[in-house]
Amino acid sequence: MSLADATITAQDVLQAFHTDAPNLFLGAAFVTVGLIAIAFSALRRRRDLLLIYFGTFAVLYGMRLWVQANLLGLVVPHSIFYPRFRVAINYLVPIPFVLYFRSAGFLLNRASAVAAYVLAVVDGALAVVTFAFGPKDLYKSINAVLVIFALAALIVQFIRRPPQHDQDFLVVRRGLLTFAAFALWDNITGLYFRTWKIEIVGFTIFLACLGYVAARRTLQRDQQLSEIQKELEVARRIQLSILPAEFPISAHFNVAVRYVPMTSVAGDFYDYVVAQNGRAGLLIADVSGHGVPAALIASMVKLAAASQRDTASDPSQFLLGMNAVLYGNTQSQFVTAAYVYLDSSARELRYSAAGHPPMLLLRNGAIVEVEENGLMLAAFNFATFSNATRRVEEGDRLLLYTEGLLEAANAAGEFFGRDALSEALKQTRGSSSADAADLILSSVQKWSASQEDDLTLIVCDFASSADAGSFSGASMHG
Repeated sequence: MSLADATITAQDVLQAFHTDAPNLFLGAAFVTVGLIAIAFSALRRRRDLLLIYFGTFAVLYGMRLWVQANLLGLVVPHSIFYPRFRVAINYLVPIPFVLYFRSAGFLLNRASAVAAYVLAVVDGALAVVTFAFGPKDLYKSINAVLVIFALAALIVQFIRRPPQHDQDFLVVRRGLLTFAAFALWDNITGLYFRTWKIEIVGFTIFLACLGYVAARRTLQRDQQLSEIQKELEVARRIQLSILPAEFPISAHFNVAVRYVPMTSVAGDFYDYVVAQNGRAGLLIADVSGHGVPAALIASMVKLAAASQRDTASDPSQFLLGMNAVLYGNTQSQFVTAAYVYLDSSARELRYSAAGHPPMLLLRNGAIVEVEENGLMLAAFNFATFSNATRRVEEGDRLLLYTEGLLEAANAAGEFFGRDALSEALKQTRGSSSADAADLILSSVQKWSASQEDDLTLIVCDFASSADAGSFSGASMHG
């Protein structure tokens, strides 16, 4: 290369830089803003589509300013990819723009929505064929016409929308009208002759408006989430307050409970219906579903159980009365339940259940299933229940539990199951009821890849009055 050629090249580069400097600066600013928005969404660990679409739109528009700068053309003069990318990026820019408007709820009628979706689909196709076969004037004309009609549809809907006090809408409307006016001018004049592009000025204003709305809505969502979390915490404390803290110290029974909700509030419930004079009535229930709806039904279960204390010595009648109270009041949700009544003087237990997993009895190292099931509660007004009666002996250990223990799944999708639960109960022989409850819960949690349901279990040991000094009630809320 001669000295003259080098001088000319340097002059060309310098002239291109001076010409492109504003666009290069704005392009860098737009890309930076877009990347910050996307990074902020990622750091929040909650996918915020509004921020993602806004950030992608800003990044693509900023890259468009870069790749269309004359300076880059001087750097890669013989590239096959660059001319195609330089044109194709024009077709990519409108796609996140359409997705942003959809996510923000600004596609207010069918006409504007159809126009926006057609623009996104066709522009995506134009980008693909441009990358594959190179740019053509026909593609440019199609894109320009589509952009004109899509922007016109958005402008019409924003102008015709009745006045309102939606601050976000008003801000976006002003920015959109400014950007649309400048973009329409560039697209219309660009079909016939080349003029100085003023769209970037409108886009800068519009981007500031979109950024304001995205940031404001993100903060609003965070505030709303914070309020919801506070309300859930209050609901959790209220729900825990309706659960008995521990079984009273007894000469005959030692009871330990473990209660681990999947979320802040749960659909599992337990209660000591009877806990005096050498008698115990233990109730465990599981409401279908999870979260707040199930927790509300669980509070109704407590009221239903409290209303049946007069029949506490007869489990079948106890569950029958609960069903009568709950039926028609649970919004199609149902409840499974199991209730056992123990009488130390008669050395007898009476057990009945409503669609609930069987109670397990550990005696001398062997497991016996006690099952006497009727239909679940709150689902049928014709449900009936019956009692299973068993003798109890000193050293017997009873286990009541909810379905969450059986259905705890490992990484391979295999359930913990009744056999594993029985084996875990066997391993507790010789330990206190509290230690037994901890061991069983630990076995389930070690097996489970993640908690997908509420976990509740009740361990009850039967002993003679001579052993009373070593027994006391224990309860734990996870």
